[in-house]
Amino acid sequence: MLTCFKAYDIRGRLGEELNEDIARRIGRAFVEALSARRVIIGRDCRASSESLADACIEGLVAGGAEVLDLGLCGTEEMYFAVTHFAADGGIEVTASHNPMDYNGMKLVRKGSAPLDTATGLAAIKMLAEGPALPSRPGGHVVPAEGARAAYVERVLSFVDMAALRPLTILVNAGNGAAGPTFDAIAEGLAARGAPLSFLRLHHEPDGSFPNGIPNPLLPENQPVTGQAVVAAGADMGVAWDGDFDRCFLFDHTGRFIPGEYIVGLLAEVFLTKEPGATIVHDPRVVWNTQHVVARAGGNAVQARTGHAFLKQALRDTGAIYGGEMSAHHYFRDFMACDSGMIPWLLVAELMGRTGKSLSELVSDRMAAFPSSGEINFRIADPEAAIARVEAALSGQEPARDETDGLSLAFADWRLNLRKSNTEPLLRLNVEARAQDGMIERRVAELTDLIRSSATP
Repeated sequence: MLTCFKAYDIRGRLGEELNEDIARRIGRAFVEALSARRVIIGRDCRASSESLADACIEGLVAGGAEVLDLGLCGTEEMYFAVTHFAADGGIEVTASHNPMDYNGMKLVRKGSAPLDTATGLAAIKMLAEGPALPSRPGGHVVPAEGARAAYVERVLSFVDMAALRPLTILVNAGNGAAGPTFDAIAEGLAARGAPLSFLRLHHEPDGSFPNGIPNPLLPENQPVTGQAVVAAGADMGVAWDGDFDRCFLFDHTGRFIPGEYIVGLLAEVFLTKEPGATIVHDPRVVWNTQHVVARAGGNAVQARTGHAFLKQALRDTGAIYGGEMSAHHYFRDFMACDSGMIPWLLVAELMGRTGKSLSELVSDRMAAFPSSGEINFRIADPEAAIARVEAALSGQEPARDETDGLSLAFADWRLNLRKSNTEPLLRLNVEARAQDGMIERRVAELTDLIRSSATP
């Protein structure tokens, strides 16, 4: 039984849960399950990623597939290449922000669409666990020529170059895969006369992660970028995770800007470009996004948390953009996939068009709709904890929503409490309409309720 298959992707501890033999079997099963004739593969910079990718390629070739190898790249470059080269699917070998002794794979099918969890991933898992599949003739590997140049063209097509004004931007690749791809984008910007200058921090890919595993969502990892922004006098900071499908922004004061406010900013950008468009958001923190979208005359649609659900919602609704507070941002014209490079470029464009700093763009929104940030609890019985919270608050007759976990909305505050799809955690988010101390009081109240069933 392969335990590396998770809700959305493949992820496991190196050795017993994921190794070269398992990667080879997954590659062979991928071809069989998708009837794939052409497959894209890429990898991040982890020490184990190259050998796992090589083994996966062996399995793909054994299935008779033509394999286009991107080499070191970001997950979104794989997404782009699947559609650009009219492939039948794609695999990125990456552990993103997981611990050093982990690795994994992100998989898509034709059109860069997510695999259906119930059938796609399940079929691959069943085949990979079963008897060895026979080899088929015709499999071979070719370089994916021109892939990065074409990707850069697509990314830069989102930006109105004429709206950009001179900005100094500090970028922190975290020694992940972002550095070389960013450099290609920076070259493309320079060739178009964009008045942006860049300062690079922890830029070289290094699978040993000498400065720590890149996960800027963790509060303890944010000061290094924020302090560097201030020290350099930069206008904005950008930091990425290991495979750079998420990006995180810092204003000129070094302040980390929570993802939900970036969702609101990008919704505003796209509704200016396409009035009346649909914007998709996750259900964890919603009031600021809904207010921005309504004010701009757009249509806000809520989808369940997770990249497979957001991508499907974009495809189902034709939404121009979708965003999650976890810093995943999805774009209709980028195969309805997430990108960590498009968001910061669009924010730079908005800063240029408005003449405002990032701080000025978000401060009023953060004051009007403050939020707690995601708070995680290790819980012995998550269902009991959720039931306890609901019972304690039911007498106040909140509006109830179960799109993802439990959401309860009151006149001046709202909570979302959900089990993680990827980790053994219960996640709490609280938001409010501007009132001093409201967030702190509600978080303390909910923490007391939840911790009665928490484990150390």
